[in-house]
Amino acid sequence: MAEEIRAPWLNHMALATVILAVCATLSTFKGGSYSTLSVINQALSSDQWSFYQAKSTKQHLYELQVDQFTLQAQALAPGNPALNAYAAAVTKAQQQIARYDKEKQEIKDKAIAFEHQRDDAKLHGKPFGLAVIFLQVSILLNSISGLLKAKRIWWTSVPVGLVGLGLFANGFLAIF
Repeated sequence: MAEEIRAPWLNHMALATVILAVCATLSTFKGGSYSTLSVINQALSSDQWSFYQAKSTKQHLYELQVDQFTLQAQALAPGNPALNAYAAAVTKAQQQIARYDKEKQEIKDKAIAFEHQRDDAKLHGKPFGLAVIFLQVSILLNSISGLLKAKRIWWTSVPVGLVGLGLFANGFLAIF
């Protein structure tokens, strides 16, 4: 059997295809990881906002109590011994209102932190998803050029692959 003479560009094309395939695989995994991270942080943020709403509801109930006790105390005659009890109840309810204010702020801070983590994951995940598309198209063009031994098709795949590699790098760096 006669040995076929292989054009040197085919070796370069084969190596480029392997590099693109590895980067496409890594992009798929990293993109999926960031996507999962985004979904998890969105769920955690939503949980915190629900918790915040529950605290707001409880706080509002104490605010209603303060209003109710204040109005009831105003209806009593001066010097009535119940005035002290109403004043103590108002003070106690105001302490609860202050506690809920503090707790709500802590919950809000956590929710916002989860939202920032979600946004950061989206920022990194999107380039990986786009990189996979460009890398796969470039791999396809490389395969076709190798099968047809058409160097000009390979040259067409090079810029597509470079865009994919740029997006792959951007997934890690989040530059653009």
